[in-house]
Amino acid sequence: MPAVRLLTPDDAPAFRALRLRGLREHPDAFTSSYEEDAAHPPEVSAARLASPRVSFWGAFIDSELTGIVGLERETRTKNRHKAHVVGMFVAPEAAGHGLGHALLQALLAQARAEGLQLLVLTVTEGNDSAVRLYERCGFRAFGTEPRAIVVAGRAYGKIHMFLDLTTAS
Repeated sequence: MPAVRLLTPDDAPAFRALRLRGLREHPDAFTSSYEEDAAHPPEVSAARLASPRVSFWGAFIDSELTGIVGLERETRTKNRHKAHVVGMFVAPEAAGHGLGHALLQALLAQARAEGLQLLVLTVTEGNDSAVRLYERCGFRAFGTEPRAIVVAGRAYGKIHMFLDLTTAS
């Protein structure tokens, strides 16, 4: 079973390395780009992990960070009941160990503890394994945004999903 915990600014070097790896290896899976994130100084990762608006969890196998997922809270008054699931990535060599599920369970526990009512996320059209994982955790699709991102001249749709925490257990 993987160890999952909330990441802190001390985890910034490993977080940055794994995030950049995900952006580089799977550019169609993220709205952020490798080039833009790699251009930021490492301190940006530490600041993000210290932000009260965003929390990231890490999954560890043998003390190595092999998976991440984030919870980005809304700040506007009318949207504070909602948060976005962001930046999910599990290193391919760690697939099949339940890391994605464990990461999402930790995130969901925190979201419920904070009294959040709704979680939303997007997943790239065609990423069926990610869609299945999110559905197993209770998320449901409510539409697809065509041409949501363009990577190397190719357009990809993004499936929008939600989880109503007021009815989900």
